[in-house]
Amino acid sequence: MKHALLAIFLFALLSAAGFAGTPQAYFVASAEIDAADMLPAPPADDSATNKAEIRQLHQIEDRRTPAAVAHAQADAAERDIFIFKPVLGDGFNAKALPLTAALSAHVEEDELADIEPVKRVFGRLRPYQFDKSLHPVCRATMKNDSYPSGHAMSGYLEALVLASMLPEKKDAIFARADDFAHSRLVCGVHHATDLEASKELAYALFGVMADSARFKVERSAAERELREALGLAAHAE
Repeated sequence: MKHALLAIFLFALLSAAGFAGTPQAYFVASAEIDAADMLPAPPADDSATNKAEIRQLHQIEDRRTPAAVAHAQADAAERDIFIFKPVLGDGFNAKALPLTAALSAHVEEDELADIEPVKRVFGRLRPYQFDKSLHPVCRATMKNDSYPSGHAMSGYLEALVLASMLPEKKDAIFARADDFAHSRLVCGVHHATDLEASKELAYALFGVMADSARFKVERSAAERELREALGLAAHAE
């Protein structure tokens, strides 16, 4: 009996170790979207595209101002729906909008569950790994996981969710999503094609997520909360 209990205990420990840090989807089952099959392979290290992207990053680095660096670093520090506070004002925050915050956290779970396996499949070098004369100004990892960009995908996915609740503000929301993605280039931690792949993946994931009954319930509750807080009338689905 003691051996059996020990075996169960060890199995539990090994299982926890094996799955610790593995993102779990909340709205969309992993089998519902094959991101690695959907995306093209990133440009090869010796390709003209990759070389052009490295030149672009050098140009951005040469021209970036202290204000641009501060903006990019602030974007790097946040990864949720509240990156759209510049569009919606200071009242757009997690404390004031708990249902919206919960929806955002669950969307982020799906984003991570979708993108992390894809990053491992492609294993693209970060630009500063490929060209050591680049100087990133945001947190730098030495993992080969540049493609796609998780931050950019999060921004586009949260933008799609937010725009579905506030369609009258969609232009400003999507402009902010582009700005948030561009911050990854200012940081010097991603290539332009990393961002393009992230946007494509976000739209694909949202298309499946929007059909989830669980998502519809949470999104509707968050929409009521958000539109009331912003003083906006309810809109027809």
